[in-house]
Amino acid sequence: MTYREANALITALRRPAAYDHPVGRIVLLETHISWVLLSGPYAYKVKKPVSFGFVDFSTLELRRQFCAEELRLNQRLAPDLYLDVVPILGPVGQARFGPPEALMGPSDAPLEDELDAMIDVAVRMRQFDQDDLLPAALKRGAINGGMIDRLAHDLACFQARAAIAAPSGPYGSFEAVVAPADANIAALMAVEVLIPRLRPLQDWSRTTLAALAPLLPARRQAERIREGHGDLHLGNMALLGGRITVFDALEFNPALRWIDVISDLAFLVMDLHQSGHAGLGWRLLNRWLESSGDYEGLRLWRWYEAYRALVRAKVAVLRATQQGLPPLGDPSTAASVERYLALAEGLMRPTPQALVLTHGVSGSGKSHHSLQVCERLGAIRIRSDVERKRLAGLWGEPRQRHPQASGPLYGAAMSDLLFEQRLPQLAEAVLAGGFTPIVDATFLRRRQRQAWAERARRWGVPLVILEFSAPAELVLQRIAERGRRGDDPSDADAAVVRQQWHTLEPLDSGERSQAVQVDATADPECTTAALRQRLRV
Repeated sequence: MTYREANALITALRRPAAYDHPVGRIVLLETHISWVLLSGPYAYKVKKPVSFGFVDFSTLELRRQFCAEELRLNQRLAPDLYLDVVPILGPVGQARFGPPEALMGPSDAPLEDELDAMIDVAVRMRQFDQDDLLPAALKRGAINGGMIDRLAHDLACFQARAAIAAPSGPYGSFEAVVAPADANIAALMAVEVLIPRLRPLQDWSRTTLAALAPLLPARRQAERIREGHGDLHLGNMALLGGRITVFDALEFNPALRWIDVISDLAFLVMDLHQSGHAGLGWRLLNRWLESSGDYEGLRLWRWYEAYRALVRAKVAVLRATQQGLPPLGDPSTAASVERYLALAEGLMRPTPQALVLTHGVSGSGKSHHSLQVCERLGAIRIRSDVERKRLAGLWGEPRQRHPQASGPLYGAAMSDLLFEQRLPQLAEAVLAGGFTPIVDATFLRRRQRQAWAERARRWGVPLVILEFSAPAELVLQRIAERGRRGDDPSDADAAVVRQQWHTLEPLDSGERSQAVQVDATADPECTTAALRQRLRV
């Protein structure tokens, strides 16, 4: 089918007679590789007969194959949206959608009488209101922190279930990572005016990835290369029933889908950053790290986020060209490309870092306050309560209380493992990724704090201590409320807090020079401002 014939097909499919069900106003949406027809109850996605370097839908058999693959992939994350694959029956001028059973017989053999008239295929989905797409939902302020937290957890669980790439296979290798990155920049360099900005990005991308290359085999051995989504940006998500649903996984190129889980997430966080929702992006990253435990992936983060920004810049240029426009002739396209390039350029530049510790009893507001600071500052929080349970194999399990400090979970051996090995390892990975870690723990003992001060000196970053205080009655009230909710990783109860008050060793004069006093009842912006001043950002 030629592109002209395909356009005629789409024109015919905009007739109500093309549907075997009542329809409303038929609306046509278009991307650079597909059309979507909104009929009222259902949406029909038709692949364009195109062949680019990264996608080939040029034959009917290929389009049929990739429709089936799209259905399989998307039923992993959106089973209620993706229904089936249906034939488009001809002739072109009177094209209509046929029943899904026309594609497959009882033994998966084609039904020849129906397929004689089949001229194309489509994926059939349940239709939702376009105002429910995430860009629109964000614009009207409908997305809150709880929704982002749930999305982060859903994505981490999806990735944990996803098929794992073989350590000896091609996916996740240096060649598999560098090839699409080079192709993105090469495609953008076809726009001559962009070349002066792309040259430094190209040099940085190659140099940085070469330095990171020794990490790639470890990512494969750690089973972090999975059959992921591949196109995880805001336009492929919708707010449905109060929950963010992810759809439109990348079906046409396995190499772009079998990727590092951190690359998949970097796409979405990048899109939140460039669209003016940086705080939600940082919250998503922090909550995803908390769910997945993949702090080691942060060593690759800046490179992957820059790569994803250039992917979106390339797609914007490609879409404009396909519509017959100059690559940057449309103001909207030019503005999008500028945002993506500026974001990638920003990732080339190192940012000031510090090692931040919290200090205060349970219930003094450390976890709540530190997450708010992370959203504003772009820092990464490491929660001791979460990591303690992860070490014990209890994180993600139904909540259990372990009130006895003498028990295995809170015994000296586990605490030493946590504070001397696990938390330092994670903090070092966060710093290696170019971020500031906030280690969220009580740090009641001076000896513990001094050990971390020595680490900060060894790592070459300043130490900042967030000293939390709150009225005793407020602390006990929070602890009681937290216990009733049962949704917090901390097992501390009122008895534990009273013991902490008794054993707390106050900051000495040297530590006070490194401390920021935090009133946990105050606006987190005050703490953020103080940290910015310390970091000179």
